[in-house]
Amino acid sequence: MTTTTSRIPGLHKLSPAERLERVAKAAGLGADAVAHMRNTGNLDSATADSMIENVIGTMNVPLGVATNMLIDGRDVLVPMATEESSVVAAVCNAARQCRSTGGFTTAMSGAQMIAQVQLVGVSNPEFARLQILEHFADIKALCDETDPVLLKHGGGFHDIEVRILPGRTGPMVITHLIVDTRDAMGANAVNSMAEAVAPRIAEWTGGRTYLRILSNLADRRLARARATWSLDDIGGAEVRDGILAAFDFADIDPYRAATHNKGVMNGVSAVVLATGNDTRAVEAGAHAYAARSGQYRSLTQWEADADGNLTGTIEMPLAVGLIGGATRSHPTARIALDIMGAQTAERLACTIAAVGLAQNFAALKALATTGIQKGHMALHAKNIAVMVGAAGEEIDKVARELVAQGKVRVDVAEAILNDLRGQ
Repeated sequence: MTTTTSRIPGLHKLSPAERLERVAKAAGLGADAVAHMRNTGNLDSATADSMIENVIGTMNVPLGVATNMLIDGRDVLVPMATEESSVVAAVCNAARQCRSTGGFTTAMSGAQMIAQVQLVGVSNPEFARLQILEHFADIKALCDETDPVLLKHGGGFHDIEVRILPGRTGPMVITHLIVDTRDAMGANAVNSMAEAVAPRIAEWTGGRTYLRILSNLADRRLARARATWSLDDIGGAEVRDGILAAFDFADIDPYRAATHNKGVMNGVSAVVLATGNDTRAVEAGAHAYAARSGQYRSLTQWEADADGNLTGTIEMPLAVGLIGGATRSHPTARIALDIMGAQTAERLACTIAAVGLAQNFAALKALATTGIQKGHMALHAKNIAVMVGAAGEEIDKVARELVAQGKVRVDVAEAILNDLRGQ
């Protein structure tokens, strides 16, 4: 019997094992469920407990490796953490098909993050804007003092910009602190700088400062990747034209663009998660950037070059780092970075952008040819087989029969498994 209340006083003071006991009792979990939760895999409970609150276990996600990636002339193995079938395979196939033309070429616009300080309560916002700009040197000194380590490594405060927004309750004066965060994602650094600067802005202008926090629309930290797929490698002009038509649809229709960009993020988020970076921050920035024109559009661009080959490009904010947070505290994330050989945050971001472009190519090609379900459901068939209780060699047998029948469904899988077992 489950509890009638979610109130468990002092849960946060207990150890993970003690919390699990309390939650299991409250939720009516059986012994098998408790034993399952006690197995935290390759992330020990003490480390997990230091990462988030009220830990009772871990949620293990499969970690795969994308092969065939040739990025800026260098072969790269790319770890990807995802629960979705066909994502890793799609990147492998897409990367293989553009190796003959040199693979992926990447670049990064920089490593600058933005912290925002919100000022309200000033009747003359244009005047306040200039007051803030006049204190550039004071703001720089405050920021440099806040994070001298970042400054020592060649990063730190770079510039300010001040915007006036017409708020519903009056004008807002928004100060952007532009900070080079180097190999860190930078949230803690820029937030601390905003906290330090905010009271001085209020003092200089006579207004009130409220929000002081980074922006996840990291449009000064853009990762770019491009690649060419020859007609011979993709199956001819008809396939190319189908991909171009699919892209055109996504770029003009937000309903299609949402699913199109979800496909891009299948690859992007899988690498971000595998390396211990912030998937929510990257996703928020990507989707905001996709809407920067005033309409939500494709994160990628697809064209035909003068020789008729298919060319693809991607440009998106990618605020990722190699230091701080789960990137260093999670042992699997550290190993993933070692597999990838990413020595800088810039190299990591560029690799992620290339994966996003590869993922999008694979999805568009599938849509333009066999349809997305054929390849996806063939791989998903194994999940269905496991779901109905298949084990060992039964999994492949059930999956193959599901694909052969063209009916990747639970009820069909149950019937196939029963036949295999002579039931």
